Parts: sequence; C-alpha cells; structure tokens
Amino acid sequence: MTGLDRQPTTGTNATILPRGALLGFATGSLGMGVWVTVPGLLLLYFLTDVLAVAPWLAGLALLLPKIADVLLHPWVGHRCDVEQARRGNRRRLLLLGCALPLAFATLFAVPGALTGAPAAAWVALAFVAGNLLFAAYQVPYLSTPADLRIGYHERTRLMAFRMVVLTLGILASGLLAPLLAGGQDPTRGGYQRMGMLLAVGMLAAMLVGVTGIGRLRRAAAAPPAPHGGGWRGLAEALRDRQFRWLVAAYLAMSTTTHLVLAGVPYYAQYELGRPGLTTVLVAAFVAPALLVTPAWLAVARRFGKQRALLGAQGAFAAGSLVLAVGRPAGLPVLVAAVAVLGVAFAGMQLLPFSMVPDVIRVGGGAAGTYTGVWTATEATGAALGPWAYSLCLAAGGFVASTAGDSVTQPDGAVDAIRWGFGLLPAAAMLVALLLQRRYTLDRTARSAG
Repeated sequence: MTGLDRQPTTGTNATILPRGALLGFATGSLGMGVWVTVPGLLLLYFLTDVLAVAPWLAGLALLLPKIADVLLHPWVGHRCDVEQARRGNRRRLLLLGCALPLAFATLFAVPGALTGAPAAAWVALAFVAGNLLFAAYQVPYLSTPADLRIGYHERTRLMAFRMVVLTLGILASGLLAPLLAGGQDPTRGGYQRMGMLLAVGMLAAMLVGVTGIGRLRRAAAAPPAPHGGGWRGLAEALRDRQFRWLVAAYLAMSTTTHLVLAGVPYYAQYELGRPGLTTVLVAAFVAPALLVTPAWLAVARRFGKQRALLGAQGAFAAGSLVLAVGRPAGLPVLVAAVAVLGVAFAGMQLLPFSMVPDVIRVGGGAAGTYTGVWTATEATGAALGPWAYSLCLAAGGFVASTAGDSVTQPDGAVDAIRWGFGLLPAAAMLVALLLQRRYTLDRTARSAG
C-alpha cells in the first residue's frame, strides 16, 4: 500500500475511489502539463533569442492573450455548469478541449520569414486560441472532485494522483522540449519539430483523461446540484470570502512559479554560462514532486492543508533567496536550492487544488463557475510571471537576438537575470503567504468530512 492509497475509512463521505479510475483521470494532466510547462519555460526565450523580439514586446505578447482569460475562463465555467445541468456531465467541453495540441504545435510553427513584431503577433494569436481550448478542458477536468461523493481526505488523495502524473508530464516535457528544440543550439526548425512531437503525446493523454473522468463519475457521482452558474453564480463565487483569499494567494503563487520557470533558460545561459544546465535546473525543480507528493499528503492529513501550504510557501521563499546569490554560491548549492523550490512547488500544486473543492462543497457553490474563476487565476499568473521577468530583462538592458547569433549582454542585464530569478520570487511568495493566512475554512472543511 503506497502513501497515495492510505486514507481514512470513517467520516460522512467515506467513498474510496478505485485506483484504475484515479490513474485514468490523472493521465489527463500529462497533456495539460505540457501546455503549462513548455510555453512557460521556452516561449519568452523563443521570442527574444530565436525570433529577435524585444523583451518588452515579448512580454506583452505573452501577457495580452492571458487578459482574455479573465473573462473566458469564468464563461467556460458557466457553460460547464450548463452542460452538467442539462446532460449530467461535462464531456462535450472536455472533447472540445482535446483540440489544444493543434494550438500548441501552431505556437512554435512561426513561418520562417517572420521576426520581431510580426513573429510576436503570430505567437500571441496562437496563444489566444490555445488558452481558450485549455480552458475548455481544464475547467471541467478540475470540476470533477466537486462532482463526486467523496470527503475532505479523499479529495486530497484524488488530487495527489493528479499531482504525481502532472509532475511526470512537467518533468518529461521540461526535459524533452529543450533537447528537441536543439539543445545547446536551438533553431526555428527544432522548435517546430518539438511542438509537433509533443502535441501527439498531449492528445493521447487528454483522451485517456476523458475516459478516466467517466469512470470516476460512474463510481461516485454526487447528486446533481441546482444550476447556479452565469453572472449570478460568478458574483456568488466572488462574494465567497474564503474563496477570494484562496484565489488571491494562488494568484501570487502562480505568478511566482511561472516567473521562475521563465527565468530558467536565462539563468542557465547568462548567469551560469551553460545553456545545457536548463534541463538540470528543470529536473531539480520538478523531480522532487515525484518523491514528496505522498509526504505532502501525509502532512496535510496530520496538520491540515492550510498549515502544510503555509510551510510550502515559506520554503519556496527561502530557496529563492539562495538563487539570488548566483554563481558565487556554487553550482551544487544552487541546484539544491532549486530542489527546495521543487519540494515546495509540489505542495503548492497539491494543496490549493484540493482546497478549491472543499470551498465548493462546504459553500454549496456551482463547481464549474468556481473552477472557471480558479483557472482564470492560474492563467493570469502564468502570464504575469513571464511578463514580470521580461520587465526585469528590459530594465537591465537585455539585448534580443536571432538563433545562432552570439550576443554579449551588459552587466545590468546579467544582474537583472539573477535578481529576477531570486529576489523577486522571494518577495512575491511572501505576499502569497500573507494572503494565505487569511484563509480560515480548513478546520471547518475537515470537520465536514
């Protein structure tokens, strides 16, 4: 029996979900992991160092498409609740979302003649389409825990399975994408090849996820709740004080982790002087989650999700401060600091995502609408992080280039790369911790089962 299998058998909602269905559900996260990881890791670098897009414009190209998500995701959440009320499931939206791999491949298939602003426009338009399709899959996918007849601890167990498989997707794509793009010397053709190959894997994983959700619903579907979506449901979600504090804290967390992810290629190349270390740093950031997710599950059962999450946030801030020291700290110390961030990242993925269905079930809200707001928050953080890092680069005088060009960056740009990778994440995560302390529902959710 593994750490993911152990769980209480008492309480008001003692249904134990079958492992096969859990694995099928979790497999859907492989595809989403590619979308979350690869654009966040490589897209800013792809724009500035392959397509010769100025840092400020590259940041805008990634930020502006995400602004639409603030409206798109809650709207998708409303449609998700309508589908649930009319059909008893959210399957049609999930299947629509399975077109996401096409948008992913298009994102990196920039025509060879485009550089600068036209290339940024191509990427921005593909990003808009991809974000909409991502919402179509992600919102009904993450509504699943609230649709099931399960309790506080089983919701954490369900999301722990998702977290482990998501980590595999993040790790595999984070390691493979830079290699497929060309390794030490990435090229346009390499990025295009990478996009096409990873898109095939995304599609297969997402279809398995749709099947897994169906199995979970057959095993433990909760009685359908009255439809409360639309603008009224959105207003209800935003009036929920506990949900607001959880969302605000997660916005700061998501921004911070995506900022770090966007900074990895720059930190490896310009601070450490070895572009190949990108894969090492990604592995150090992501791999610990494969080992520590069961530990976070145990900590959450022992101390509650809220206290465990506060500990993860504090650890992330501490590790970020070490990275601000840069090369003088020595490579082993820096890799260890990134691993600390990875341990904390595992907790910050597992715990908040298992707290959202707690809020929904305790408050009786519309699952799709709440989840739409949540995924809009995640998408906003995914845009704000790279944008904030691009502003650091621009402030330091970073010089953009095309693939194959050798550019010597000014000292100010190298300092900005290091501080943006260390000091800024530490400050942002401290904000997340202070916001998270205002969330007080955890004890009530535990007692409710």
